[in-house]
Amino acid sequence: MAEVILAGAALDRATTLLAAGEVVAIPTETVYGLAGDATNGAAVARIFEAKGRPRFNPLIAHVADLAMAERIGVFDPLSRQLAGRFWPGPLTLVLPLRAGAGIHPLVTAGLDTIALRMPRGFAHGLIAGLGRPLAAPSANSSGRISATYAAAVEADLGSRIPLVVDGGKTPVGLESTIVKVDGGRLLLLRPGGIAADEIEAVAGTRLERGAKGVQSPGMLASHYAPNAAMRLDADAVRPGEALLAFGPRRVRDAGAAVAVKNLSPAGELREAAANLFGFMAELDRSGAPVIAVEPVPREGLGEAINDRLARAAAPRDKPLPPT
Repeated sequence: MAEVILAGAALDRATTLLAAGEVVAIPTETVYGLAGDATNGAAVARIFEAKGRPRFNPLIAHVADLAMAERIGVFDPLSRQLAGRFWPGPLTLVLPLRAGAGIHPLVTAGLDTIALRMPRGFAHGLIAGLGRPLAAPSANSSGRISATYAAAVEADLGSRIPLVVDGGKTPVGLESTIVKVDGGRLLLLRPGGIAADEIEAVAGTRLERGAKGVQSPGMLASHYAPNAAMRLDADAVRPGEALLAFGPRRVRDAGAAVAVKNLSPAGELREAAANLFGFMAELDRSGAPVIAVEPVPREGLGEAINDRLARAAAPRDKPLPPT
């Protein structure tokens, strides 16, 4: 099983493992990430192997500063403006890949673009100390619920990786918002930890929705899924179901649910985002075959919450393997 070390004592050990081409589970402000040296093909392959991740799904390269980012991606004035306002933080920018960037092709999945993010906290210090960007998708088996605390990572991936860095519960609880800068256009590829209207206010232009194909991480139709089926916008609880609730009012027959978790009793979307993956995992452990989900508003961070719920509920080509 993996070592589990508190973040305050883990920097040297994590740096040593990453420099040797190993992978390490680390806390970020969004969710836990499974990190490997983005310039090392063997390390990136270990990420895919540990996650069981489809090879066509690209990874985000995490950087320590704008100078490192500029060596990898081609920035224009708008992308620099967004980086200046939201980095470090939960915004990923998809930009043209710079020639000679040194990023291994497995990271980009054959695309001519690169997804870049600058994280806060332990991850930021780790990248700065290593001196190289880290590829770091969420630290969970591919398609599974993203981990927001170290114990979830250990339970899922502990037998496949050497180290889990325990930084406590992640504060944002949703993956980063992914935006593609395409000339003067901004495309929202994945809603996430920064609401679209915040980005639009800084950019002075509207984020376009409806991107097609896999242009960045998190765009697979089925993703973030528990073992249980998900039934969205439920107006009542059916026999044998668990309930993922939201706000102060319950749907019909809520008292008959096998288990209940309320994303935010006060109906606060930021609290709901932080609790989403952890509560989905808890309800999944109840053994209920179906999780009924009460409606969640779609404005602000509700757009990202509903995106994750829709992907968790999407039809699956095949059943997820047990963990």
